[in-house]
Amino acid sequence: MPADRLHLVRHGEVHNPRRVLYGRLPGFGLSVDGRHMARQAAEYVHGLDRPVSALIASPLQRTRESAEPFVSLFGIEPVIDERVIEPTNVFEGRRMKQALANPVNWRHLRQPAVPSWGEPYAQVVARMTAAMTDAWDRVPSGDVVIVSHQLPIWVTHLALSLQPTRHDPRKRRCALSSVTSFERRDDADGSRCWVEVAYAEPASTAGAVDVGAV
Repeated sequence: MPADRLHLVRHGEVHNPRRVLYGRLPGFGLSVDGRHMARQAAEYVHGLDRPVSALIASPLQRTRESAEPFVSLFGIEPVIDERVIEPTNVFEGRRMKQALANPVNWRHLRQPAVPSWGEPYAQVVARMTAAMTDAWDRVPSGDVVIVSHQLPIWVTHLALSLQPTRHDPRKRRCALSSVTSFERRDDADGSRCWVEVAYAEPASTAGAVDVGAV
């Protein structure tokens, strides 16, 4: 038998005093509050009273640090998977309001459905769902936790819900240290499909800095 449930967990608040879009840049770890958020996410999953058999994380610092409370609570070490990493983005290292005010950068916004400023949504969904399926099939039972990033989690939610992946980045339902949970079930034609079964925001995020969405 494969896994029972899979949880996509977003990382906690990042220490980002300049409020730039950090993307895949190194050196962006969790803030003090971000570590509390990550702990609250892990405690939420632990409180479900479901065994967790596998822990997977993006290779970036903020996701590896957000995985640490899961290591503490469940006693399992994370497997790093490049497929659940943050997408590429031409605006990395910039403050978005300033970047978008410069007409030179407007060319990057010409195809928001792709999007033209970074890795195509279709490619993000393909690598995320491949990582999810591999993780699901790898364990004999129990739950799987994947610690990832806002955009990959959100576009995966949209795609698996059969919604267009084009969206307004300001309206993503994917808060810091949120938990989006899925199961694989038999479809009407007998094939296996992902079904979202829960979404939770267990962390205290009031006053948190969560910038850089594009």
